[in-house]
Parts: sequence; structure tokens; C-alpha cells
Amino acid sequence: MNTDLTRETKRSAGIAPTISMIGTRAMLFEAPGEFTMAQQRRIWALMEAAQARPDVQELIPGVTNLMLVFSQPPEQPQAVADWLRHAWETLPERHIEGRLFEIGVRYGGALGEDLAAVAAHAGLSAQDVISIHHGSEYTVCAIGSAPGFGYLHGLDPRIATPRKAVPSLRMLAGTVTIGGAQAGISALTGPNGWNSIGYTEICQFDPHRTPPALFAIGDRIRFYPESIEL
Repeated sequence: MNTDLTRETKRSAGIAPTISMIGTRAMLFEAPGEFTMAQQRRIWALMEAAQARPDVQELIPGVTNLMLVFSQPPEQPQAVADWLRHAWETLPERHIEGRLFEIGVRYGGALGEDLAAVAAHAGLSAQDVISIHHGSEYTVCAIGSAPGFGYLHGLDPRIATPRKAVPSLRMLAGTVTIGGAQAGISALTGPNGWNSIGYTEICQFDPHRTPPALFAIGDRIRFYPESIEL
């Protein structure tokens, strides 16, 4: 492993990206700054440029980060890092115009049991939290952590809520959630530390469907209330 590269730090706080080797065949690029659509669109631009590199076998975009998996360990990882840094500094944002999904939510009730806690944290009524949540449009910025799970940008900061200190042991797939500054829909049934505020019937991942994942990068989501139980 290239120790100089793995210890590479930001040249000045909040300005330069962090680039590190993950094992011998993968490199992680982490953008500086907050999770904004401007930063995410630059990640998408970097992804598009890296697709043209003959040494890249796979690209895994995340929330303001990008992992490059190489067909073989790079002989000069620092040269690849320099290329990434230059591309990051010079490429324009890439806009992806995805599909629009309108998703009905059963807010509150047993499957949205953390709605009251979110409201208390925000200093708002549960009804206000619901109105704010479905009043925003969300963008799928990355797919990961679980098959088909979409990381969403667009949550109104008024209802941002830290993840739970004690995760739910069995949160159902389809649970509509808030985790910190992000909104989401749980893709699998199991332990989950995000705050549940409702439920939707959509299936985000089906191995027999083409493609298996319902959402793709750049897709937009608008929620609407099918029912409300306070």
C-alpha cells in the first residue's frame, strides 16, 4: 500500500479532497465540504470522466465520494490521484435528469413510530413535520449500503434529526426515514438507526426485475400522504 497516498490530507481545511488507497486495487476519492447537490454533481462529472480510463474496472459513487476499482493494482497510484484532483478542479458539474417518482406514504402509526421524536427534536408538531417532509423534492444521489437503497438529498434542515442511539431491531423494508440531514426509504427489513416517520409499499430492489434496483442516480422523488395517523 502506498503510505504517502493513504496519509494524504486536505491541503487546506475544507478545500482539497482526500484521496486514499483501499487495499491494492481500489482508491477512494472524498470531496471536501458539505453534502450539496453542487458537490454531488461534481462527483457525477468525475465518475463520467473516470469511466473512460482503461485501468478502471468499476466505479462506485457515494455521497460526495467516489470509489475506483482497478483491473490491477496501479503502478503509480500518486499519478492517478493527481489525475483525480485535476479533474475535480477543472470539470464542470454534471447534471443527470432522472425520472420522477411520486410515492404515497402512510405517515405515523406503528410503522412511523419515531414521528413524535422527530417533531420533538425539531420543536414542531407532527403535522408540521409531515407537511415539511412531503413538501420537498428529493434527488437520488447514490445507491448503496443495501441493495437498491437510495441516498436522498433535499431534506428540509428544519426536520433533520440525528440517528437513534439505540437502533430499531426490525424496521420493515419500505419504512420512510430521516437520518441526520438525509431522508430515505429502508430497502431491507432489519436493524436500522434511522428515524421512522411512515411507510410505503414500494419495492426498491427485486433481483428478478430489470434493472433490479428501482431507483437510479439522478432520479427525483416526491412524497405525498396516503394516510396520517397521529
